[in-house]
Amino acid sequence: MAMQQHTPRSGRQKGDKPNPIDVHVGSRVRLRRNMLGLSQEKLGEAIGLTFQQVQKYERGANRIGASRLHDLSRVLDVPVSFFFDDMDPVRAPAIPAGFAEPPADAFDSDPLRKRETVELVSAYYRIEDPSIRRRLFELAKALAASNERQSEK
Repeated sequence: MAMQQHTPRSGRQKGDKPNPIDVHVGSRVRLRRNMLGLSQEKLGEAIGLTFQQVQKYERGANRIGASRLHDLSRVLDVPVSFFFDDMDPVRAPAIPAGFAEPPADAFDSDPLRKRETVELVSAYYRIEDPSIRRRLFELAKALAASNERQSEK
């Protein structure tokens, strides 16, 4: 009887960096959780996980499976596509490296991953008066447009 050789799985080895897509999806989970004011513990309870597991998902340390992504979309009240927003390969510019994965730091420039953005969105939604919220939104758009016009000169 011949002995079968055990071939190691081609998954991530300990110490390897998380896949940038897993990091992006995790950051979108964190963004939406923070927008709703949920703690990692509360989100974990809602989908049957510990807060440590939610933490690993949000960092991209653990990959989120399809059924879990579906559960997250239901609990966070967003379509599954929300977790992949800003990653449209059809509209993405051509990558000179071909099919090589982009470096993880390519996702670090995502403004949705910054604490400042999350705090700004959280403060915005704490404004109870919808007309004041709308005026603040219009002000932000006007300032951004003014800045764009200035940089075009």
